[in-house]
Amino acid sequence: MPDDDLETRAVDAALDRHRRDRTRLVEILREIQDDLRWLSPDTLTAVAAGLGVSRADVEATATFYAFFATRPRGRTRILFSDNVTDRMAGNRALYRRMLAQFGLSGDETSADGRVSVGLTACTGMGDQGPAILVDGRVVTRMTADRVDAVADLVRRDVALADWPEEFFRVDDQVRRADVLLGGPWVPGESLSAAIARGRDGMLAEMRASNLRGRGGAGFTTAVKWMAARDAAGGPKVIVCNADEGEPGTFKDRVLLASHAGKVFEGMAVAAWCVGASEGFLYLRGEYLHLKAPLEAVLADMRARGLLGRSVLGTEGFDFDVEIRMGAGAYVCGEETALIESLEGKPGRPRIRPPFPVVRGYLGRPTVVNNVETLCKAHEIAKRGGAWFAGTGTRQSTGTKLLSISGDCDRPGVYEYPFGVAIAEVLADCGAERAIAVQVGGASGVLVAADDFRRRIAFEDVPTAGAMMVFGPGRDLVDVAAAFADFFAEESCGFCTPCRVGTRLVKRLVDKVAAGHGTHGDLLEIRRLQSLMARTSHCGLGQTAANAVVDALERFRPAFERRLAAVDFEPAFDLDASLATARRLAGRDDADAHLVQEFEP
Repeated sequence: MPDDDLETRAVDAALDRHRRDRTRLVEILREIQDDLRWLSPDTLTAVAAGLGVSRADVEATATFYAFFATRPRGRTRILFSDNVTDRMAGNRALYRRMLAQFGLSGDETSADGRVSVGLTACTGMGDQGPAILVDGRVVTRMTADRVDAVADLVRRDVALADWPEEFFRVDDQVRRADVLLGGPWVPGESLSAAIARGRDGMLAEMRASNLRGRGGAGFTTAVKWMAARDAAGGPKVIVCNADEGEPGTFKDRVLLASHAGKVFEGMAVAAWCVGASEGFLYLRGEYLHLKAPLEAVLADMRARGLLGRSVLGTEGFDFDVEIRMGAGAYVCGEETALIESLEGKPGRPRIRPPFPVVRGYLGRPTVVNNVETLCKAHEIAKRGGAWFAGTGTRQSTGTKLLSISGDCDRPGVYEYPFGVAIAEVLADCGAERAIAVQVGGASGVLVAADDFRRRIAFEDVPTAGAMMVFGPGRDLVDVAAAFADFFAEESCGFCTPCRVGTRLVKRLVDKVAAGHGTHGDLLEIRRLQSLMARTSHCGLGQTAANAVVDALERFRPAFERRLAAVDFEPAFDLDASLATARRLAGRDDADAHLVQEFEP
């Protein structure tokens, strides 16, 4: 239990820093947890009293996010990234090695309270994994030696600030640059051009560019901005969605690390067009290491007059940006869930309509754009819509950033004009022998080798930016099982089709992977995927089983090789499940065992 005085000081300090603003509850809880290590029942009660809200409201938020601990945990918390590419790189063996270092089982805290070790979803380090998070700070390129070194540092209670600097090194790994990654940021250049055109003139350039959102849905950016401009109510809000949680994606991390000025200036261009005065950058919790550098860029832009009151001396154009941190919830990548999180609530998607451009953050018209989309707005402001539309395809203009990981020689970030063939990308990254690629992350499309002529574009293979490569020898059943695990963990639980369906799909895939599946189970996976796609509340449930069904359709022999030779097989071993009861009863005779009714 935390010391009472320490707890009171931590709670009061966090509440005061955030002006006891209920909408900042996620930030408040993060800061209190940093001080106290966990959020005790008394802490949650004190926060509720300090904000003047119910204890149930505070507890609902505290228990929703994976990075909040409502049970005691170790003074150091280690989380191993568990994306499918981390597994391919051997993260599970390293995880077991770390557990053995402290004599722990999975997701346990050591008896002396020194350390907790567990798993987490993709940390956005697919090009330099396996990675771990240590008290929220990412450590890349884990090896057996590095596991031992980390364990030694933890045992000696060495402060994180004194750990070897190279442990925390995160490289951009840009392998192919085009206009976005290869071009410099000249502070104020695009914003000056936008202001010179006037609001309507800049929106006309956006329409001419036919820019579509880079977050995956591909909605036309100009239409979204015009809807927000025309919506009643205010003040209007611009949100940059930097919650890059799709497994296998890390290109926004690179943009934020090395091109943040373009991101923020793109937000200011959007604010100019829409008439917004307030902006938020919602940064995923795994990218904590980027927060301080991003704050420095914002401070520099304020000093240059690119943010704040009367931007670039333009009377009546006031706009600034605040960074808000997420706390480990994949579903917050959905724009309405993100807005709920910004308001300090559990990040559950809202029912639409009304759409955020009409009624978003605190009921105000709100534009939510992806990091890469805002960089494109910066380009369009600088060079014009016609120039932008001259690259790519008719329906997919401009260039696209791809985060490439898995079985390839040169993982990293690649920028291509839309329309590039998958085969060309694989040749560039050294993956000519690939048997499949997962495009668009866990919710995307699995493309087999005979379809590598297909092209990256909204009209062919759309993507938010992830491409995971699977080489010869990879078992697509294991890949499907990893994706099923991910969605079963990340479902927010709001709607039954997703909450239950993701669990059922995971059980069925695990059953097949364990050699107990039947043809009936494969049919049931398809039936569940269809049901979830039609009835789930948001895109998470609607797409959760896509990768599993894609793998089943394109690599059916891999699944069939693991099927049991019977029409029906129970999902678990009945006799094995009674082992504990037999041990407690001191029996192991024949009558204490069950015989499976259906045996191969």
